Amino acid sequence: MDGVIVVDKPTEWTSHDVVGKMRRLAQTKRVGHLGTLDPMATGVLPLVLNRATRLAQFFTHADKVYEATIRFGFATNSYDADGEATTEAVAVNLDAAILERALEGFRGEMIQMPPAVSAKKINGVPAYKLERQGKPVELKAVPVTIYELTLLACEGDSARVRVHSSTGTYIRSLAHDLGVLLGCGAHLSALRRTRAGMFTIGQAKTLEALADPGILAAALIPAIDLLPDFPRERVDEVTAGFIRQGRDFRVSPFRVEQGARYVRAVDGAGELVAIGEIVLPNLYHPMLVL
Repeated sequence: MDGVIVVDKPTEWTSHDVVGKMRRLAQTKRVGHLGTLDPMATGVLPLVLNRATRLAQFFTHADKVYEATIRFGFATNSYDADGEATTEAVAVNLDAAILERALEGFRGEMIQMPPAVSAKKINGVPAYKLERQGKPVELKAVPVTIYELTLLACEGDSARVRVHSSTGTYIRSLAHDLGVLLGCGAHLSALRRTRAGMFTIGQAKTLEALADPGILAAALIPAIDLLPDFPRERVDEVTAGFIRQGRDFRVSPFRVEQGARYVRAVDGAGELVAIGEIVLPNLYHPMLVL
């Protein structure tokens, strides 16, 4: 099984927990994930299996889509419902018009400070470990982009929003910063990821469903169907052998767009042989061989 299986991650499970479960279900140690989800979060968690784990590097900058519930009235140290309150609780009855105006300032490019309770590393140590030890956590703000921020519902002290953002965006930080802006404190109370790059919630299966070997096999997205933006170049058996030896290969100028940085070399059986990177026009080097 070389490819990706999209899991609908259950709440309270870590991404590592899901990887461990998949290793048992697929009977392989070669399983990785394409971007973590916090234990509280649910939804799209793509897992790469076996030889396809080598393709993970091409998914590191994928954008994401979430549906999030933000509770206003107090902030927490983790910026979500799993943390401890850091401000006094106040009664809040949200006004949709005021909240919509506040959301406007978070759309587009911005600089965002990650939560202290996060996996961001400081001198090689995850920030959350330093925070738990009571040590100072000095993180740097990072540039992120929020392509869409839509108010879906607003009632009482809670609001539900849809967020389409660049990689590295913390929805917890968005919730916290909204609370600061409105002066009442806020934190993330629920989060569901509905898309991660090319992978959608419609492709996701629960771990319970994936315990069925038939469903597990059907859920696999083969390696050849990944990276659809990379042109395909069919190669014969001799050329496939040369590619596996690390030798450069030529592509047809009629099938591959001039100057395309990467191509997928595919053998006669329709299996992905390698990802080639351009060296010269119509000449590619196998930077990654499956």
